[in-house]
Amino acid sequence: MEKEEILHIVKTALRAAESKKAENIQAIGIADLSVLADYFVICSGTSSTQIKAIADEVEYQLDQQQIMPHHIEGKSSGWICMDYGSVVVHIFTEKERAFFDLERLWRDGEILDTEKLLAEDQANGL
Repeated sequence: MEKEEILHIVKTALRAAESKKAENIQAIGIADLSVLADYFVICSGTSSTQIKAIADEVEYQLDQQQIMPHHIEGKSSGWICMDYGSVVVHIFTEKERAFFDLERLWRDGEILDTEKLLAEDQANGL
C-alpha cells in the first residue's frame, strides 16, 4: 500500500473520531520503529458507549470506501483496537488510555499534526 493510501486511512479515521467528539486525538507514525503498522491513531471517549460509537463511525466511514478491517478487538471493553493493516486505530476510555499510555510507549514515533492533516483535506474540499 502506498503512503498516500495509508494517510487516507489515517485521515478518514481522524475525521470519523472527530465527528463523534473523540478527545485527545493523535496519530503517530511508527513505520521506522515496528513492523506492526505504519501509523497508530489514538483517541479517547468519556464512556464505553462513546468509544463504541467512535469505533462504529470509523468502521462505517472506511467501509464506505471498501476499506475493511483485518480485525477488531474489545468492542465490549474500555479499549477498542481496530486493525487496518498499515493503520491501527486505538479507542480508549480515559482511564484505560492513562493506564496503557501508548503515547509514552511509542514516543520515538513521528507525532503527526492532526489539525494540519484535516485542514489540508478541508482546503482541498475533502
